[in-house]
Amino acid sequence: MVPLSAVLVTHNEEARLPAALESVRFCDEVVVVDDGSTDRTREIAEDAGARVVLNAPWPGFVVQRNRAVAESRHDWVLALDADERVTPVLRAEIEALRTSRLPHAGYRIPRVAFHLGRWIRGTDWYPDPQLRLFDRRRGRWAGALVHESVQVDGTVGRLRGELEHVPYRDIASHVAKIDRYTTLWARGAYDAGRRTSALEVALVPHLTFLRNYLVKGGVRLGWAGYTISRLNAYYTFLKLAKLAELQRAAETSGA
Repeated sequence: MVPLSAVLVTHNEEARLPAALESVRFCDEVVVVDDGSTDRTREIAEDAGARVVLNAPWPGFVVQRNRAVAESRHDWVLALDADERVTPVLRAEIEALRTSRLPHAGYRIPRVAFHLGRWIRGTDWYPDPQLRLFDRRRGRWAGALVHESVQVDGTVGRLRGELEHVPYRDIASHVAKIDRYTTLWARGAYDAGRRTSALEVALVPHLTFLRNYLVKGGVRLGWAGYTISRLNAYYTFLKLAKLAELQRAAETSGA
């Protein structure tokens, strides 16, 4: 059987980490890279049998995730966040693959989020395929300040079992994350040469809502689908508005 390392990065995740660790007990080792948690995160990980590596201060998502991959003892890795869980169906699928030669360089896994009291199989959130099972000799994390992903040199397969995701406690935590991530997105986009216009800021968020709610089935999810569609549109508006703010600041300063 092909040996497999589960790798996680953490910061103050004592509440959500136990379930994530339990879901990857089938792996040959579990590596947790922590950036200096002040709660019981590292203690919980060690008690569960994980090998804990301290890497602080926080160096950014891409660097921290690649550090976790580099710390693993095996070439095939399963990357997970503390708010994610490997389902029994996904575990069985991965276990079956491990008995073969794993012909692809990596595998995308559909991810389903639980939010506002239900599983969200609709809007831009689903099926949200994530490349999380991969051969580190042919792949690594890459990306900007947010929305990093694994890039592999080779073919990519698709799994059917789902990765469960519990990203937010409530609407307040959802909105707080939107604020943080749109700030990071706007800065990264501006530095990369991305620019926006008043028309884009005014129009695209409305199109985002229609895509989420009507085209991608948010309407079938009741209040949760409507709320998530609205918040996805708000995310789009806020990131573009913040990008426009950076543009105006640069113009004012003559940069």
